[in-house]
Amino acid sequence: MTPSPTLVGCSLVPGSVEAQLLYTSEPLSFWGGYDARSGEVIDRRHQLVGQNGAGHIMAIPATRGSSTTTAVLLEAVRRGTAPVGFLTREPDSFLALAAIVAAELYGRVLPVVALDPLDFDVLRTADRVRIEESGVVIPN
Repeated sequence: MTPSPTLVGCSLVPGSVEAQLLYTSEPLSFWGGYDARSGEVIDRRHQLVGQNGAGHIMAIPATRGSSTTTAVLLEAVRRGTAPVGFLTREPDSFLALAAIVAAELYGRVLPVVALDPLDFDVLRTADRVRIEESGVVIPN
């Protein structure tokens, strides 16, 4: 059995967590695309439609849309239906802002790590990942 690669990204919001992974190669709009009441991806045109992000680490290349992503994610954190961390293909200021405010308002740490595009693509076959404070990501 080949060991999983260790990926090193830029930790935009430090934290450590291990959880099941939801991976997509498509950007996601949280405004109208993620139901903060249930944690379900509701954008009917998205690869993850019908999947539930609550308690998962979401690997999304980027968010689509505007600052409403932050509002939707904060509501999901408040309701307990938010993902527990995010892996992106590039730095995403909306996810980072949501994670920073969630820590301040709710004491909930949501790590956000930006990976190199080739490293991000390695996650396509991962079922579970661990994010470390330093930005190290270990797929399992």
